[in-house]
Amino acid sequence: MDAFFASCELSQYPELRGLPMVVAGRRTDLPRVLPDGTREFARLRDYAGRGVLTTATYEARALGVHSGMPTMKAARLAPDAVLLPVNFELYRRHSRLFKDAVRTVSPVIQDIGIDEVYADLTELDGDARALAVRLKAAVLEATGLTCSVGIAPNKLLAKLCSDMQKPDGITVLTMDEIPSKVWPMPARRINGIGPKATEKLAAHGIVTIGELAAQDPAWLVEHFGRAFGQWLHEAAHGRDERPVVTHREPVSISRETTFERNLHAARDRGELGEVFTRLCEQLAADLARKGYRARTVGIKLRFDDFRTVTRDLTLPETVADAAALRRAAGACLKRADLSRSIRLLGVRASGLEGEDEARVEPPRQYDLGFD
Repeated sequence: MDAFFASCELSQYPELRGLPMVVAGRRTDLPRVLPDGTREFARLRDYAGRGVLTTATYEARALGVHSGMPTMKAARLAPDAVLLPVNFELYRRHSRLFKDAVRTVSPVIQDIGIDEVYADLTELDGDARALAVRLKAAVLEATGLTCSVGIAPNKLLAKLCSDMQKPDGITVLTMDEIPSKVWPMPARRINGIGPKATEKLAAHGIVTIGELAAQDPAWLVEHFGRAFGQWLHEAAHGRDERPVVTHREPVSISRETTFERNLHAARDRGELGEVFTRLCEQLAADLARKGYRARTVGIKLRFDDFRTVTRDLTLPETVADAAALRRAAGACLKRADLSRSIRLLGVRASGLEGEDEARVEPPRQYDLGFD
């Protein structure tokens, strides 16, 4: 999907089309309806806090801002950009519509994120470009949003070419076109080559995919290890044998939040308790929606010195409701040193077991686990 979160927001606020807009604000940053029926939006210059951008429209990206950027830094680059709060309910709704639309063309899909899928088109009739047009039309009709489609012989190349003509693009790639279309691209464009590998490759004078493809496989193994070195050689030549996996059991499900200001377990007990309870309720809803119960419950804390700690508790029976998650997570908290202020709090469910219906209790107030 193209700038997915931002596009979802524009479907709600069409008057913002063509304007720089970012998603990063709090619910207090919702637009205000004026007496004449028009809406007044918050601006990035008004933001105060230490959050990060969730997404940005292409117009905002042209000003130098991008997802993952600290919001205060973005405010210096694009102070007049419209600021909207995150609305995950809206994004999940559009995500379901998007994936259902893809299934009407190709029922064999692999879900790899809220805004992205692989679809196996091997058994479908029609040429590649015609199939891409059908996919885009189905998604547009279902969501009102655009997507970019990459069609190639395997997942690695399809992922690579899905970004070649964003937004609203179609790219069809054959193995014969790899030297002309893929090799001139930066090596970091290959999904799986991260910042550290990019830096190490550059230190050896390898910047493009073509330069990587020209390296001797033995040299790559020597410098990057057996498994990763062999994979680099295969990836640079566009080879990938991974199938489209239609279902994969999750290892864990988690919810976390970074606070606008550091909170202390003693001074901010009430506020922390409310956030902790809400995270457990959201986690319970996630488990219910996906049909899982958890054997292990854990917490994640990041303190004001950026030190991160985790604590886990394995239970005698699986749990899924908010109250049980809250009790287990509270027990984990009691095993952590809470003398420092907290900047991030998270709750995690792992050791997942499927069930037909996970039970979620209605929201309740619980004893706070911060002592």
